[in-house]
Amino acid sequence: MLQTLHNTMNLGNMDLNIPVYGMNFGSIGFLMNTYSEDDLHARINNAKANSIHPLKMQATDENGDTHTALALNEVSLFRSSSQAAKIEIFVDGKSRISELICDGVLLATPAGSTAYNLSAHGPILPIDSPLLALTPISPFRPRRWRGAILPNSATVQFSILKPQRRPVSVVADNRQYSDVAQVTVKEDRTNKVTLLFDPGHSLEERVLNEQFKF
Repeated sequence: MLQTLHNTMNLGNMDLNIPVYGMNFGSIGFLMNTYSEDDLHARINNAKANSIHPLKMQATDENGDTHTALALNEVSLFRSSSQAAKIEIFVDGKSRISELICDGVLLATPAGSTAYNLSAHGPILPIDSPLLALTPISPFRPRRWRGAILPNSATVQFSILKPQRRPVSVVADNRQYSDVAQVTVKEDRTNKVTLLFDPGHSLEERVLNEQFKF
């Protein structure tokens, strides 16, 4: 499903905005409807639309090469060696954490806040909220920092400290780049995907239900 949504975005014309109605024929299927071929045309016609703007990531590796990618769920940074990563975090150009020692850190959209972000003990964001979740992955120091909720207008920059001794890779949904030195992420308001959901099973309802599971 995620690959289908990326293919839709890669058409390169947001005016087309082809809506996607997915049906779960696998295991989790959080962004999909219940599988059934009965009355399919009527279900699609009655479906409720939700639009999602992706994150745009720009990463510079140790060779100075630049890589860009879009992410509907999250952009994640991970340590690539036995040593913990050391990362400085800037929000809108201001250093907020001078040295985060961790296994990694991620920035998630509201749609992605119920995915890896939730597993990393990050907050679940309402699907229509103008927010992003910044969540550390197994942080060592600062010990009490558990992440932040940011406005979706924020630009977040991750600067890798000692990248040769403590290499870091970055993953934007399913695209990975190794040995990065700096990563900048912000919401891409020029791009979006539209998902269709059966009445009573909207993305808002699923996000709300997820908060009461235990």
